[in-house]
Amino acid sequence: MGRENTTLVTEFILGSLIDQPELQTPLFFLFLLMYLGTALGNFGLTILIVLNSHLHTPMYFFLFNLSFIDLCHSSVITPKMLMKFILGENVISYMGCMTQLYFFCFFVISECCVLTSMAYDRYVAICNPLLYNIIMSPKVCSYLIVGSYLMAFSDAMVHTGFMLKLIFCDGNAINHYFCDFLPLFQLSYINELSILIVGGKNIIVPSFIIFTSYGFILSSIFQMSSTEGRFKAFSTCSSHIIAVSLFFGSGAFMYLKPTSTDSLDKGKISSVFYTTVVPMMNPLIYSLRNKDVNVALRKMLSRRTF
Repeated sequence: MGRENTTLVTEFILGSLIDQPELQTPLFFLFLLMYLGTALGNFGLTILIVLNSHLHTPMYFFLFNLSFIDLCHSSVITPKMLMKFILGENVISYMGCMTQLYFFCFFVISECCVLTSMAYDRYVAICNPLLYNIIMSPKVCSYLIVGSYLMAFSDAMVHTGFMLKLIFCDGNAINHYFCDFLPLFQLSYINELSILIVGGKNIIVPSFIIFTSYGFILSSIFQMSSTEGRFKAFSTCSSHIIAVSLFFGSGAFMYLKPTSTDSLDKGKISSVFYTTVVPMMNPLIYSLRNKDVNVALRKMLSRRTF
């Protein structure tokens, strides 16, 4: 069936984010600036964590991996979208489309798993502070990250392998600005149940784990007698809550609803959040609200000055 598929479709035509020609140039510069901000922010945060020994803790170990994933995730999608703004018609080969789909899937699932690991880290830090160094040992943190990448690798292989077996019998024009499951499924008349399984497994399960963790965290915070302790605990968790809400909220809006042409058009806007906006915002969210990162950045800048 795979061979038959490649003879039917050898390339796909990617759609536009917004079908208004007069907006293509302004959108190009807007998304170019956003991508540069994403690259500089995430790369800078990874360098900052590597060079500052007092940031070599479980929390920043996960944040280092999150920044790496965000940088790669955005790089899989945004350059091709920028080409669309310039060239007008953006053609991608069949194997190029499947490759983009694989890496998109890999980095999205990696981010879901890392955000879940970060929620567990915050749960241990607030609910079991005396055992934190034992529970969140370097070995445990390494297992969580390796497990995240292995899960992403296996899921991406399964999902992309499933896509390679499909026959695209409704043309080759993708109603999206990159190769994603929903528009490709529409070209093959796949059942909506399959779409919900793909989206639900990687959105609902991590979201349930994360919000369950935060349920226990909030319970522990409200039991604290010190107002200062409660404020510090809320401050520690707020950055992660914002990042999780943006990422999973926009993903749920895209995948966990019935599919139609109208819903896909709206979904393209929501997908901008988890492919472009969230990777750009995460370094700001975790640095502007984080005293340790601000101190490390000031120290690094002061060294460069002298």
